[in-house]
Amino acid sequence: MAHSAAVATPPPKGKASKRRSATPRRLPYLLIAPAGLLMLGFIAYPVISVFYYSLQNYNVTKPWRNGFAGFDNFTRIFTEDELFWPSLGFSAQWVIVQVTLQLALGLALALIVNQTFIGRGISRAMVFSPWAVSGVLTSTIWILLYNSSTGFSRYLADAGIGEYGTSVLSDTGTVFWAATLAELWRGVPFFAILILADLQSVSKELYEAASVDGAGRMRQFFHITLPHLRDAIILATLLRGVWEFNNVDLLYTLTGGGPAGETTTLPLYVANTGIEGHDFGYASALTTVAFVILLFCSIVYLRLSKFGGDNK
Repeated sequence: MAHSAAVATPPPKGKASKRRSATPRRLPYLLIAPAGLLMLGFIAYPVISVFYYSLQNYNVTKPWRNGFAGFDNFTRIFTEDELFWPSLGFSAQWVIVQVTLQLALGLALALIVNQTFIGRGISRAMVFSPWAVSGVLTSTIWILLYNSSTGFSRYLADAGIGEYGTSVLSDTGTVFWAATLAELWRGVPFFAILILADLQSVSKELYEAASVDGAGRMRQFFHITLPHLRDAIILATLLRGVWEFNNVDLLYTLTGGGPAGETTTLPLYVANTGIEGHDFGYASALTTVAFVILLFCSIVYLRLSKFGGDNK
């Protein structure tokens, strides 16, 4: 009895090879997809929630007023809120002073520890160590240092400088610079680490050639070192500017926004509105405004600085 067996026709070699070559290219994306989706969820959900609640009246202590508010919260921010503009102004002042001083001191420290000398490893560890300290612990350290009974102000009073029982954190004339000094102690190492890492990649042959041509240290710094550090400085100042704008932990634990609201930044005002005032709708609207301000300033800064462009 004759019978015929169906023989499967193999796919064309071209299509099979394309499928085999496409699989390795897709594999890395498939492997990172679960982690990417989780990160997207953790980032997207809070952002969407903030935008949603910014359009709501949502105060847990006054549930009968909760509901859709439209743009009323934003209208209140720009027309009725007496604390918004002062807190935004102080935030700008805080960011400009902090980033400028941290960059200058961090650059100086990076140039120093980049030199060859005895004990360079220990010196680098001491310079970088404050960056590993949390904001709350940093505040605790400086609260003890500024304490009128046990801090250095007592020893200054013993030396005839100042008076006993005075605290720089309770004086409106000194609280800003006291908080600035504490944040500098924590923030300068960030610039030093980033700039030092970029300094390691500068070819020594450039400095040797410049020395042969008669260029001194200052000319080498401005014509070799700074142009090479340009992108690293732009990136560091942008990141640090965003972080300093969003700084809450140090100022909250060190001054609480006082005295008399002198050190209240916009994020700290948001935290007080949401956590202490329980007005999460209005706090979300303030957060949205802060987000737009940061986004706009970041884009303008990157455009003006031409980040990633030709250094020549």
